[in-house]
Amino acid sequence: MSPLVEDLRSPVSPPRAARGPIVYVTGGKGGVGKTVIAANLCARLAADGARVLLVDLDLGLADADVLLQHASVLGLLDAVRDGIDLARCVAETAHGFDLLAGIAGESAWATLTAAHRQRLVEGLRELAHDYDLVVADGSPGIGEDVLAFAQSADRVLLVTTPDPLALADGYGLLKALHARSEACQPEIPTPDIVVNRARDLSEAEFTALRLRTVSERFLARSPRWAGWIPESSAMARTCKVRRAFADEVPRTSAEACLSELAKRIRPALARSRN
Repeated sequence: MSPLVEDLRSPVSPPRAARGPIVYVTGGKGGVGKTVIAANLCARLAADGARVLLVDLDLGLADADVLLQHASVLGLLDAVRDGIDLARCVAETAHGFDLLAGIAGESAWATLTAAHRQRLVEGLRELAHDYDLVVADGSPGIGEDVLAFAQSADRVLLVTTPDPLALADGYGLLKALHARSEACQPEIPTPDIVVNRARDLSEAEFTALRLRTVSERFLARSPRWAGWIPESSAMARTCKVRRAFADEVPRTSAEACLSELAKRIRPALARSRN
């Protein structure tokens, strides 16, 4: 077995209450496929019997509802702008998991105030009591919202591709998270790496190793390997028709890799309740 393929059964940071853990999915740059991975991870875990909530936290340019062909009456904008209870803004999807639709095309809400952000975090933690897992699809980059939401999460997944620009921006995000973690409590969990659009396992492992090596050298952090998704015509096709590739039958290579990623996330769902 490759030394990069590590057991993730011990969460980086244990859930802070009797609730489902919050996994924050982000990336250094846009276009690396984090929304596709987040949505399909939810679909795979839901198919295995988990109660899962997908929250679109890509503020300003949210599109998970578009990807899923889901029309929500209420969403995140109604909660942060109008004070509507978050639970009322959650809707069931056709893929077996629930969705809290995000904010799209509203420049005034592309960055939240500290007060709005804190209320949102508290609301998500409250919602998490009803789920085995909350997957938050975040914005790319190193903005204040990204750093704050990563700080509030139980686990962070950093999605990158083998592209040099994606790798450079992925390291930039690791560096920003490290600096934020040094200045705050609790410490931000070191992100787990998901490599998307790799030609094969070898390229995916090499990509993750490059990020790990530079992080260990300059940040004294060792981001772990969470999994990979291959460059796939099936994934491209399902994105165009707006359907989860996790629903593909027979199994595609992308779906098989997604299942392996879900296996490494699934043990984190075990939790105690008061």
